[in-house]
Amino acid sequence: MAAKDETLIRKSATFYASFDTAVIADFGAGVRKAGTRFDNPTEKGQFVYEPGFDAKIFSIAPDRGIHGGALHVSDVLPLRGRLYFPAEKNLQFDPQGWGGTVSLWINTDPDTSLKTPFCDPVQITERGANDGGLWIDFPDVKPRDMRLGAFPAATDDGKTFKESDPDAPLVWMKQVGFKVGQWHHLAITWKNFDTRQKNAHAILYVDGKRIGELQDCEIAMRWKIAKTGIYVAVNYIGLLDEFSLFNRPLSAEEISHLHAEPGLLAALKST
Repeated sequence: MAAKDETLIRKSATFYASFDTAVIADFGAGVRKAGTRFDNPTEKGQFVYEPGFDAKIFSIAPDRGIHGGALHVSDVLPLRGRLYFPAEKNLQFDPQGWGGTVSLWINTDPDTSLKTPFCDPVQITERGANDGGLWIDFPDVKPRDMRLGAFPAATDDGKTFKESDPDAPLVWMKQVGFKVGQWHHLAITWKNFDTRQKNAHAILYVDGKRIGELQDCEIAMRWKIAKTGIYVAVNYIGLLDEFSLFNRPLSAEEISHLHAEPGLLAALKST
């Protein structure tokens, strides 16, 4: 890919965490420090947000990443705790219609390393996975599958999709077979979310290859962006690296290039 095209990819980035030296984002217009969200132990359906994170669980593994260091996650937090970065100004959300891309690298064995029924390497949501949630997860099956989920917000009467619904907005990759020591690139691109029309489109890519897509459906997240989180490594155990968000759906060629050049975004650390 020409240098000018690589520059265009970098210019489209809105958030980047290299995890080379710290559990912090290197680039982003919003808050770049990580926090932790827990379930409220006394109020069902409510959350407690705390600054910082448990350094015994989330640490940096120097020189063990796909490029430089990597985020090392060693255990699961209590009370469904999860690491997050605020989405406001780090994600280019438009309630009248928008698109984007999320890209990351993972190194784990979902069949042997994970301790919980479900694990989300990435989840972006205000309220929950099934109520305005965009995510990649390993569901409760063995051998583990992987899924892209793009679940619209609940309707005015409170209805949401169930993951078991035949028309649930899911893309499946069966029996992924990832092993510890192997790095794999994951990406989602999406467009026409929150347009109030049946024209939404989302694609799951793994290692630069198009796995499947959602199309011709209405997907409205209806987020209050100030309350929306970019959740990273939810119930995940292993290494995670080069996490990034973009303000547009990258092309298949651009996704392939991110896979081929894991350090393509490293220049953003100096901006």
